[in-house]
Amino acid sequence: MALTAARARVLRPLSRWPPPGRLPVAGRSCRRGAGGSAELPPGGYGAWQERAARDPAGFWAEAARGTLCWDKPFHTACQPARPAGTARWFLGGRLNVSVNCLDQHVRTSPNRVALIWERDEPGTEVHVTYRELLDLTCRLANTLKKYGIEKGDKVAIYMSVSPLSVAAMLACARIGAVHTVVFAGFSAEALAGRIMDSGCKALITYNQAVRGGRIIELKKTVDEAVKNCPSIKHVFVAQRTDNPVQMGDWDISLEEEMAKAAPVCTPESMDSEDTLFMLYTSGSTGKPKGIVHSQAGYLLYAALTHKYVFDYQQGDVFGCVADIGWITGHSYVVYGPLCNGATSVLFESTPVYPDPGRYWEAVQRLKINQFYGAPTAVRLLLHHGEHWVRKYDRSSLKTLGSETGGICIAPRPAEESAEIVPAMAMRPFFGIIPVLMDENGKVIEGNDVSGALCIAQPWPGMARTIYGDHQRFVDAYFKAYPGFYFTGDGAYRTKKGYYQITGRMDDVINISGHRLGTAEVEDAMADHPEVPETAVIGYPHKIKGEGAFAFIVLKEQTADTDRVKEELKAIVASKIAKYAVPDHILVVKRLPKTRSGKIMRRLLRKVVTEQSGSMGDTTTLDDPSVVKEILDAYQKYKEKASS
Repeated sequence: MALTAARARVLRPLSRWPPPGRLPVAGRSCRRGAGGSAELPPGGYGAWQERAARDPAGFWAEAARGTLCWDKPFHTACQPARPAGTARWFLGGRLNVSVNCLDQHVRTSPNRVALIWERDEPGTEVHVTYRELLDLTCRLANTLKKYGIEKGDKVAIYMSVSPLSVAAMLACARIGAVHTVVFAGFSAEALAGRIMDSGCKALITYNQAVRGGRIIELKKTVDEAVKNCPSIKHVFVAQRTDNPVQMGDWDISLEEEMAKAAPVCTPESMDSEDTLFMLYTSGSTGKPKGIVHSQAGYLLYAALTHKYVFDYQQGDVFGCVADIGWITGHSYVVYGPLCNGATSVLFESTPVYPDPGRYWEAVQRLKINQFYGAPTAVRLLLHHGEHWVRKYDRSSLKTLGSETGGICIAPRPAEESAEIVPAMAMRPFFGIIPVLMDENGKVIEGNDVSGALCIAQPWPGMARTIYGDHQRFVDAYFKAYPGFYFTGDGAYRTKKGYYQITGRMDDVINISGHRLGTAEVEDAMADHPEVPETAVIGYPHKIKGEGAFAFIVLKEQTADTDRVKEELKAIVASKIAKYAVPDHILVVKRLPKTRSGKIMRRLLRKVVTEQSGSMGDTTTLDDPSVVKEILDAYQKYKEKASS
């Protein structure tokens, strides 16, 4: 893309938005079905789960009528999945997701805070009401329409976490465009690949991002990416900082256009099964997949899981610290909380900026009631010690959770008196029927058993397809165990009937005929108080066929690494078996992770099998320099072992 330096300019940062003037009037009225209540039938968790299993269509129909605002009622709650992977929900129904997330709340509580933007610098948070968020959304939607974006068009969003990025998602939903959010840290190559695969017509970005005290040059990355993306007709550029950027011929100043746009935008009435968004996997295991989600089913499931898993009550401050570039951010930062009229925290920074107490300082200052964070972030913070947690007042907290994108199994919903076991998924959500399968594809009955975790019947929030490759979708999720949805995880069903996730089934090594999940070894090693992070892979072994090779990260104050290694071997032998003890344990400063926190084990396999010359796609790595760090550490380890 040709750039013109003369067009570089400074625009209004979002912290000074919206401009003075008339605010929008809410759109069409909210039309709920009989009862008009977001509550599910009486009876508590047991009764709801039994009803959802026995009569899923009736259960979800009642939930959908009570929870969502419909333009036109649906006539069929569920069309069965014949063939596999083709279930459809709420047929004949029409609605608009942005109306459900904004207009219905503006009508009743316009000044309720929708978003608390926890910006990179502590103490500079911005509160945005539902009325202000609707204004942003409508102006942005009208801007997109002005430049030819129509229902069904694809729009890429490459922005850091902010109210404007949320408004961009909702603006697409308002006019019926399909958004695909790309994490604002992916490389130009990764961004271009997603744009080309989806055929995006426009892209929305910031001049720069601010994260962890660092400036990230988003516009420069966009310029590099769209050179190879002929489908892009317009790039809308907003200003996160006051720093000017060069503007090319198809670049458009987003805030300037929004300031001129009308604050009212008539919402497009969408079919329940129209595509709401596409979201690409991080690429940790191969070519990214464009996962497709629908309108009504996705929104209903996000809203209900947000409400009942977290026991969200009106007036609570809900803090999910996921980036909007991930499915967790879509479901539990944006769509679920806003559909429920909640106050949702947008976290722009990192868990260790300006220090490892950042999360807990924010909890104290913002009085967060529910905190939802990534397991990888928790392990990172363990590296820095508990004093950073104890330093702050956490008395506002009612619920702590670790992230997933569409909650299927969780300790809640449950009666107040019911048992909750830390670090265990425990209970299936309403309508989720988990089963464990053996290696022959047979259902494993009873408790105190382990197997492949599958789900026996469809639910409204499940993905509909992989964009442009439905067969890949069927092969990935329905082929391994015909008649069931395969989660990809293994699980243990306890003596009490609770579910414990044991790790990805594809991360299995065969040691002298013993099949062993690497996650099982990692979990055992994680019990060591000085080892916050581990990653175990299989490698070729002349005698055993495969052996286990462990990479570990130690706490800062740990000096005696040999002692820790011996203690880890003893733990694995005690908790699993002697054959599971890793042959090698290598201490590294950090592990290779994607921006979503997934450990890229395939890179570790490349290191151990000495194929570092063909690492493959590393564009999704949070910091590519980690590869050289690990290679150097491995080389020193080899030299020491051979001396």
